[in-house]
Amino acid sequence: MRPPLTPAVERWRQRIRRRSRPRFRGLSFNRLIPNLMTLVGLCAGLTAIRFALMERWEAAAIAIVIAAVIDGLDGRIARLLKATSRFGAEFDSLADFLCFGVAPALVLYLWTLSVWGGLGWAPCLMYAVCTALRLARFNAAIDGAPKPAYAYNFFTGVPAPAAAGLALFPLFLFLQAEAHGVAMLADIARHPILSAAVLLAVAALMVSTLPTWSFKNFKVPQEYVLPLLLGAGLYVALLVSEPWAGLAAAGVIYAALIPLGVRSYRRLKAEAELPGAGDELQERRTA
Repeated sequence: MRPPLTPAVERWRQRIRRRSRPRFRGLSFNRLIPNLMTLVGLCAGLTAIRFALMERWEAAAIAIVIAAVIDGLDGRIARLLKATSRFGAEFDSLADFLCFGVAPALVLYLWTLSVWGGLGWAPCLMYAVCTALRLARFNAAIDGAPKPAYAYNFFTGVPAPAAAGLALFPLFLFLQAEAHGVAMLADIARHPILSAAVLLAVAALMVSTLPTWSFKNFKVPQEYVLPLLLGAGLYVALLVSEPWAGLAAAGVIYAALIPLGVRSYRRLKAEAELPGAGDELQERRTA
């Protein structure tokens, strides 16, 4: 048997072991992934502006769509990795303002509204300002009073990524018409009146108090699962075969869902205000 080590030798071995395996303090890499994704989305929004300055309209539209996809993923990944933070929320809002407030307005101005000069710049300013106000209201609500349970499935007003998709509807329509040589439809889509009207309407929707579905905790009834899957498959097929038509259709579908979201919100609010509704909700939670 080996003789026992003396206390001095044992302390020396522990000191060497600690030096050979240093431990660094800081955040784990998993907690940085959502912020890195937000950074990539911010770069995509900046790149969209660069493509617009080069009059590469397809590339500019694709860059904004990529930024929207990343924005839809980074928050969910942060919650899955338990990496949510106030810094991430503020960083995400700043990136959203550039990607979905500044970039779409500049793209549409350089694409068609510049022919009106200062008059064409006014809808772009209104859209960007309303985006900033909408994001500021969203950030202020984080530290506000808790909302009713039924309200967590809804946004107040149209969120910035969805607003960017709606604002770019004329550009999507133009690219689809141009790809198939439909000159009349392309001329209509590129007319400044259409882009200005869309920008002003979307700006009003962002700062409105209309409840819109967030789709975060959206539950689909059992009987609608199969039709929803079939519809999603058809939409993916359209998006792959005719991407600009698919993106334009997404804007139309989202706009059509806004009245349905308002009706659903009012129904849930009326049910929650019924006598005994709180007790029934508590029984469902404890069941």
